[in-house]
Amino acid sequence: MRTFLMASAAALAALVGLASPAMAAGGDVKLQAGEWSFAGPFGYFDKGALQRGFQVYREVCAGCHGLDYIAFRNLADLGYNEAEIKAIAAEYEVMDGPDDEGEMFMRPARSADIIPNPYRNDNEARASNNGAMPPDLSLIAKARANGPDYIYSLLLGYEDAPEGQDVPDGMHYNNAYSGHLIAMPQPIYGDDVEYTDGSPTTPEGLSADVTNFLMWAAEPKLEVRKRIGVAAVFFLSIFLVMSYFAKRRVWADLH
Repeated sequence: MRTFLMASAAALAALVGLASPAMAAGGDVKLQAGEWSFAGPFGYFDKGALQRGFQVYREVCAGCHGLDYIAFRNLADLGYNEAEIKAIAAEYEVMDGPDDEGEMFMRPARSADIIPNPYRNDNEARASNNGAMPPDLSLIAKARANGPDYIYSLLLGYEDAPEGQDVPDGMHYNNAYSGHLIAMPQPIYGDDVEYTDGSPTTPEGLSADVTNFLMWAAEPKLEVRKRIGVAAVFFLSIFLVMSYFAKRRVWADLH
């Protein structure tokens, strides 16, 4: 019994930890909680936000960060049709080959290709960023605790360092980053991109849109998973009610 109670207490503590306000490692960093359409059991992706977020990624983030697990054809989930996807892919070049002479060559990307990484290898990435390795963004929203809030807060967390805080060359102060010193320069200032749908291009708007996109990149089947989960809970609830009345009928003579 004692073992069962201890296990239950540990499980409860884990659940409380997951539900508590988002805090980064170190205990002194509180993350801003965004209002996400994909949150909760009935969560869904806002395709308008996804397309805007993809635009922010392409125009702001793609110079340093790759999406190594996303192919152009996956953009159909964002609401793009086949012709639009082909047009987007054609804006990129990928290495292919070897050709008949054994040489590698560059060609326009196709829908089946992975979105090209901005760097040919890790060494080139580090050399271009003062030794820091820009992380791939495909899974970043799931690789970090409280991923969406972490991304959103990080993008909005750049500010002047407090008096007495030493910021080394090549580092930047960010109030949402553990330790507060980050190698990535501030990427978003507001009006960094121009939306065609008239959505706000404030730092908050751009950060929220790219966060939505990166959450989709990390879990593109989120909507399907949640629909299945809701259906399963509904089925089990009906089964529970039926089991209860069956139990009462079977044991009625003993009451």
